[in-house]
Amino acid sequence: MTSLLTILFNGLAYGLLLFVMAVGLSVTMGMMQFVNLAHISLSMLGGYVMVWAMDAAGVPFLVSLLLAFGACAAFSVLLERLVLRHFYGADDLTQVLLTLGLLFMSIASVAFIWGPAFKPVTVPSWLTGQFSVAGLQLERYRLFLLVAGGLLTLVLVFTLERTRFGAMVRACVDSRRAASGSGINTDGVFALTFALGSGLAGLGGAMSVNLLSLDPNFPLRYLVYVLIVVSVGGMGSITGSLLAACLIGVADVLGKYYLPELGGLFIYLLTVIVMLWRPQGLMGRAA
Repeated sequence: MTSLLTILFNGLAYGLLLFVMAVGLSVTMGMMQFVNLAHISLSMLGGYVMVWAMDAAGVPFLVSLLLAFGACAAFSVLLERLVLRHFYGADDLTQVLLTLGLLFMSIASVAFIWGPAFKPVTVPSWLTGQFSVAGLQLERYRLFLLVAGGLLTLVLVFTLERTRFGAMVRACVDSRRAASGSGINTDGVFALTFALGSGLAGLGGAMSVNLLSLDPNFPLRYLVYVLIVVSVGGMGSITGSLLAACLIGVADVLGKYYLPELGGLFIYLLTVIVMLWRPQGLMGRAA
């Protein structure tokens, strides 16, 4: 029982990390109907910004997380204004090819700038080691991920459910044409939402460095995980993405602990079952 609870704890921490990286893609795909496979590259960028800020500039860990968020949000605004906005009306295949090209360009660029080797990060002493709770040995850094992910979830839900901006985002998700006809500046809402989602991706990537490791192939390793979270949760649904990420995280850790020879089979099996049952995702709307 003790080992099972520890696995559940580790799986939830991993799941919340996937949620932070994926939730922005879920909202932007639900709103813009734009297939942005380069979203995971922003997570990689956030990780490298954090490592650079801590190593080269001596920036404290928590401040470097904020820098990762801001840098990815600012970069995404340029990317959206200069490139992506011109392909909003394109077909899915064109969007996939475009963003896959951007993803591979990001891998090559990062390898050129920072090199191909793994980039380690040294977290503060208060986030290292373990502590005992009711006989369970819990890692401090995973607890930090749980707390940070939980707080971010509350902020996102409050923003989308209780603010004027959230109402405009929901209106755009429901119907962009109707939202525009009612006087909402849909282009501005899109740009701001894209920036926030990209900033969260960068933040998730920065928080993942200590747990998942960082190198130029980071997007290739975790693109499928992010897409699974979005598909299983349902595009445009924050609660769906959270539920899907937690299920995927627990299933992945549980499967690799008890049946390591099968690798990540359990998350793909879970994905197939959910997609057969609800093609629109757990919290998505039927077409």
